Amino acid sequence: MATRYELGIDAAALDAIDMHVHLEVDSCGHGSLPDALTEASAKYFKAEDRTPSLDRIAEVYRELNMAAVVFTVDARTQLKHEPNSIPELIEGAARNNDVLIPFGSVDPRTGEDAIAGAKHQAVELGARGFKFHPSLQGFDPSNEQFYPLWETLQELGLPCIFHTGQNGMGAGLPGGFGIKLAYSNPLLLDAVAADFPGLQIIMAHPSVPWQDEANSIATHKSNVFIDLSGWSPKYFPESLVRLSNSVLQDKVLFGTDFPLITPQKWLGAFADLPLKDEVRPKILKDNAVRLLGLGG
Repeated sequence: MATRYELGIDAAALDAIDMHVHLEVDSCGHGSLPDALTEASAKYFKAEDRTPSLDRIAEVYRELNMAAVVFTVDARTQLKHEPNSIPELIEGAARNNDVLIPFGSVDPRTGEDAIAGAKHQAVELGARGFKFHPSLQGFDPSNEQFYPLWETLQELGLPCIFHTGQNGMGAGLPGGFGIKLAYSNPLLLDAVAADFPGLQIIMAHPSVPWQDEANSIATHKSNVFIDLSGWSPKYFPESLVRLSNSVLQDKVLFGTDFPLITPQKWLGAFADLPLKDEVRPKILKDNAVRLLGLGG
């Protein structure tokens, strides 16, 4: 019987909450991705350690006095590759529940199995949200065939992170390993946000080359947020920085994409952004505390 995750975060004592951390390998050594994708992404991001264990991830964030949302991606249909163990991920987060917050993942293309899996991960295992990568999983989130899954997640009341924009996955490979960028256009999530207003949607990453679209959606829809992972802040689009300082200051979330980008490197570049003093703590922690329901 798997250990159910129970929240052990003392949000008031933390300096920051990283909303975007990947676990890429389980205790059996099974990777979340085919080797070709893992190697290409490590080269693209110049990652020093591509596959730290869950306990090592917890150590990193404990030393930094931060919490981290940790997840993997179930893309079994598109990649013909089983994901690393999500129950083990959630159990490991339970073991480190002072710093880790587990999100589940299901493959939307598995239909009823995805719905059953989402319910199991949330209700029985204690997942606190879900992660999707439309390009990696090969699906259009606005297609109504996936609406029963979004309805289920809305009923569960848990936030969902969707990859948007440019893909490090498959970068530099012939045909990008068959990964189609168009599935990660944030405009596809606008329909989902409109039709499921109770579903909290986090658009992961600066959504290059569709940043204006992402800015517009997050401004228009109260249930849509942006995490700032996957890019060094020194490369953020100017419009994202400007709006994060104003109308989006309550909608933008700190995220790194660790282990691809370390918190230290991200925060070093973040310190140089022209942001108001009162906005920085919102991005680093306060907005995540509210979204994740960590306020007590």
